[in-house]
Amino acid sequence: MKLETKAFAFASAILWGGCIFVVALANLFCNTYCHQFLEILSSFYPGYHASPTVAQVVIVTLYAICDGLIGGAIFAWLYNRFVKHPA
Repeated sequence: MKLETKAFAFASAILWGGCIFVVALANLFCNTYCHQFLEILSSFYPGYHASPTVAQVVIVTLYAICDGLIGGAIFAWLYNRFVKHPA
């Protein structure tokens, strides 16, 4: 079975971006929720600081969408390169 690279990339972007959005939004209302996880993300995403502000929620969500899109595309491409297709 071959993966549709573009569809998988968009699905990954929506999933990862949505997960990070929910976590960052929850942290906005409860400052201690997943704060250590968001601190780790701040070391990966330049310009993002794990402070509970609306601007930071938007920044980390946009980074996560881009990250999910690129990661999903790479995964689907690699999968399609290594999977055995029936002749």
